[in-house]
Amino acid sequence: RTLLFAASLLASGLVHAANCNIALKGDDAMKFDQQTVTVAASCKTITINLTHVGKLPAQSMGPNVVIAPSDAFQSIAQDGMKAGLAGNYVLASDKRVIAHTKIIGGGEKTTVSFPGKKLKAGGAYTFFCSAPGHWSLMKGQLIVK
Repeated sequence: RTLLFAASLLASGLVHAANCNIALKGDDAMKFDQQTVTVAASCKTITINLTHVGKLPAQSMGPNVVIAPSDAFQSIAQDGMKAGLAGNYVLASDKRVIAHTKIIGGGEKTTVSFPGKKLKAGGAYTFFCSAPGHWSLMKGQLIVK
């Protein structure tokens, strides 16, 4: 019976399924619903799904998600202010940025994918919102296993 159960788990894909998705919800209080997310180092592609569960528009309280090395996220957010809302508060030329979504308003969703090889297992990564003033509260740790 145990062997049959194990075989059915393997067949269902529930065992050793690589987590290659980051699903976050941002709100009008400048908070994400999670402070830690984990992805598998074996992912060929990683997808970020962001939902704005608040009601305020993008220009006043819209979040985005930026992924970067932890030691660079604060300066990336500060530099991103030069890009403005039209540039999603991320400088297009910033090589430190691993991936980012667009800024979205209340009730909106956005998705972006990037190559998993941009992340290394055990690396120190932060996900954050780069909108002015948001990054100090809207941030968390991205763990790659």
